Amino acid sequence: MPIESIVPDQIPKTLDAWVKLLDSVRLPVPLASYERVKATIADNRSALRDIAEVMQDSPALVLSVMREANHHTQTSIGEPAESLEVALNRLGLARTSELLERLPALPEGEIAPTLRQLQQVSQHASQQANGLFASRLARLWQEIHWGSLLFLSPLWPLALTFPKLLEDWELRVVHKGESAPQVEMELFGVRLLSLCQALAEHWRLPDWVTRGYHLLQEERRLLAKALHIARDRNSLRQQQRLDDNPNLRRWFNQPANTVLLANGLALAAQVGWTNTHVRRWQLLTSLYLQTSLDDVQQLVHQQAAISARHHACHDLFHPAEALLWPWHQRRLHQGLIAPPPPSAQALGTWRKLCAELLVEPSPFSNALHLTTLARDALVACGMQRVMLLMTDKTLTQLRVHQIAGLAPEAAGLVLPVEQSKLLQRLLSASAQLRLTPENHAQFSALLPAHLRALFRSEHLLLRSLSSNGRVVMLLIADQGAKPLADISVQAFAKTAQCIERALTAFSTRSA
Repeated sequence: MPIESIVPDQIPKTLDAWVKLLDSVRLPVPLASYERVKATIADNRSALRDIAEVMQDSPALVLSVMREANHHTQTSIGEPAESLEVALNRLGLARTSELLERLPALPEGEIAPTLRQLQQVSQHASQQANGLFASRLARLWQEIHWGSLLFLSPLWPLALTFPKLLEDWELRVVHKGESAPQVEMELFGVRLLSLCQALAEHWRLPDWVTRGYHLLQEERRLLAKALHIARDRNSLRQQQRLDDNPNLRRWFNQPANTVLLANGLALAAQVGWTNTHVRRWQLLTSLYLQTSLDDVQQLVHQQAAISARHHACHDLFHPAEALLWPWHQRRLHQGLIAPPPPSAQALGTWRKLCAELLVEPSPFSNALHLTTLARDALVACGMQRVMLLMTDKTLTQLRVHQIAGLAPEAAGLVLPVEQSKLLQRLLSASAQLRLTPENHAQFSALLPAHLRALFRSEHLLLRSLSSNGRVVMLLIADQGAKPLADISVQAFAKTAQCIERALTAFSTRSA
């Protein structure tokens, strides 16, 4: 299904509808990886292991091959393929080549950053699994490697089609501590773990993947008991407590649990190395490996650094970067991706649009023409959600004139000024307000409820603009609820100045 054809009104609310929609999404493959794989398949000297090794640089391609192989062989072979090499053998090179031709191939920079960030987390998890467990369980290294890489794959099409939903989930659950069941039912209509398990079963992903989701939903009490033992820093007492509960020991020591441990470590590290989630997964890993917490932490940091050397991209966050920060500093609320600075191309577009705003006499034929260009300039400087509101002649109402990155129904919003002291202050004279986590509680309550609902953000810019001594416009913008990039904040201020001058020039021309 083309991404452009999916609109917010079509967000599924049942498990079956979600599985059907996400199953139809074709994940893009990085063009460079795509070309390398084609060349390797065309080379008669390439063994299946060589092809699999080249393919693993593209998690989306790995998933597509595993899904295709298991789909075409499910009637004749009971067990799903546990490795990419087995999947390639079942599928055959001819059918693999046909599959490759059907997949969209794009330059890496054109693939949605939320999807690329989540796939990088999967690659980090795979590296953690290889470094921590594969050498100790050498005969099972393929199951460990591919299971850990594909564990989060049910979220990949979701990251491509509804990135904002995932970002809202992280903001509210991870950073604000809201109830996960409540938030997920509100955003998705289903629990995320249930969706991931249903999709993994539908795709017939490796058994260790579905086991991990089953554990997180049906066996959480056993996991909590294991964590309680892991918190005992005395290794002898740990072993004695496990010996006293042989069922728990057998359950916890299953090799399949390595996939969950690796992904837990990789996901938690996205938030920061000192948060409680990382510590829990490190304690569980320490108990699994029967080694000290200090040794596990050292190993985990080493694997993160190795992953960064292989998988890090300049515009994505990798937890290994945080190992260089002061140890008390956390990666506070940056979402699955921190907003990258505007590209050189985007800044070039921004400068061009600002120059057009400054042309005199005003070249704009009407106010819509002017505000459309103003909106585009704000987007070009890095703002992901933008709203431009115009005042009426009596300054009693604000009416939306332009939006970007917001639901279509936001375009019909009309705000009574008298119901908000903050709006009254902004409309009394040109002013700018920047909401931050420190002042959010103070100012957010003063915003109209409709604006708070549209901009669920602790990082927000509001600026009123004047023309001929009278406020005529209000700008509201953010970077998808993430911390604002300094260069984008500076560009926002300069854009506002350009829009203000354009409004004055336009009013003079109209007169």
